[in-house]
Amino acid sequence: MRPASDIEVPMIPTSQDGGRLRRVTAAGAIYERLHADIVSLRMPPGMLLQEKRIAEDFGVSRTPVREALLRLSEGGLVDIFPQSGTVVSRVPVSAIPEAVVVRKALEGTTVEMAAQIATPADIARLDVIIARQRAYAAAGDVLSFHEEDEAFHEAIAQVSGYPGIWTILKTVKVQIDRARRLTLPALGRAGNVVHEHTIIRDALTAHDAAGARDAMIHHLSAVIPDVDELRSRYPDYFC
Repeated sequence: MRPASDIEVPMIPTSQDGGRLRRVTAAGAIYERLHADIVSLRMPPGMLLQEKRIAEDFGVSRTPVREALLRLSEGGLVDIFPQSGTVVSRVPVSAIPEAVVVRKALEGTTVEMAAQIATPADIARLDVIIARQRAYAAAGDVLSFHEEDEAFHEAIAQVSGYPGIWTILKTVKVQIDRARRLTLPALGRAGNVVHEHTIIRDALTAHDAAGARDAMIHHLSAVIPDVDELRSRYPDYFC
């Protein structure tokens, strides 16, 4: 983890906000790092998080650590037990179906709108992302593949003119993302994802709004994890 001298930089650029500068506090930096580690399963469900150890790793007091953990708790990513400690939460199966419905509704809308106004430059941007995904899939680089998957869907929201929808979706789909981290290595979905992204891209190129929406809905239906199978493989990860 980064030392305090790295976390306490007052303003940093981010890709999520189009490169604009934004203020990040120590608590915010700790939150972002822990959030990323939990969603990526570098910190798996059931892992004990020790305030003292986190504070030492970041070179800060326990106060910003507690603030970060409370925020993660509010997002359903950690469980705080006052007398026992804090653990990474299990993935709640009950939260997945509703998140799927919301994602289909919102991304179906953004891709439909994007198809109506996508420019050659927009398509070129998607082509670069798809090419990187294909390369990462061939290399077996799961982490980078997931990052490009996120970039593809975020790019479509930006093309649609409603980038804030992706910000909303990142919160809504966080439990799906945790489950999906198990699907690419376990179920071999990477090649299919690239193919489905290419179909969406082609519909955008043709300005086929209905076709783009249908392709997105099909894609999202396919990428939703088979929870029953995952639970049988990783029984300690779900609740």
